Amino acid sequence: MASQQQQAGGPMSQPGLQQQQLSQQQDFDPVHRFKMLIPQLKESLQNLMKIASLNLAHNTSIDNGIKSSDASVQRFDKSLEEFYALCDQLELCLRLAYECLSQSIDSAKHSPNLVPTATKPDTVQTESMSYAQYLGMIKSQISCAKDIHNALLECSKKIAGKGQPQGIM
Repeated sequence: MASQQQQAGGPMSQPGLQQQQLSQQQDFDPVHRFKMLIPQLKESLQNLMKIASLNLAHNTSIDNGIKSSDASVQRFDKSLEEFYALCDQLELCLRLAYECLSQSIDSAKHSPNLVPTATKPDTVQTESMSYAQYLGMIKSQISCAKDIHNALLECSKKIAGKGQPQGIM
C-alpha cells in the first residue's frame, strides 16, 4: 500500500520538480532577475515617496504648532535602505549580464565558427568548421597558452635568480 502511494506520488511530483528547476534557472539569469526586480523597485520608490511626504507633512504640522511630536510616523531611513538594496541588486544583475555578454563576444571573436551539431549530413550549418579544423584551432590555442606559460616561468626564474647574491670566487 505504501509502495503504491510512493509510485503514485512519483509522477505527480515530477512536474513540481521540473517547475522548481526552471525557477532556479531563471533566478540565475541576470536579465530575468532584473525584470523581476523592476516592479519591486517601482513599489519601493512609491512607498519611499509616500513615507517622505507623510513625514514632511507631519514635521511641518509640528513646526507650525498644529500637532505634537507624540504621533508615530513611519521610518524614512528603513524605506530608503530597502530602495537602495533593490538598486544594488539591479546593479549586480546588470554587471553580471554585461560580463556574460562580454564573454560571449570574446568567445565569438576567438572562435567565430562553430562545429556543426547537426546529426544529419544534409543539414550543414553555413558558418561552421569541420571537426578537424576545430581540433587544429584548439591545438594552436593550447600551444599559445603553453608558450605564455613557459615565458612566465622563465621570467620568474630570472627574477628569482637576480634576487639571490652571487658567490665570490
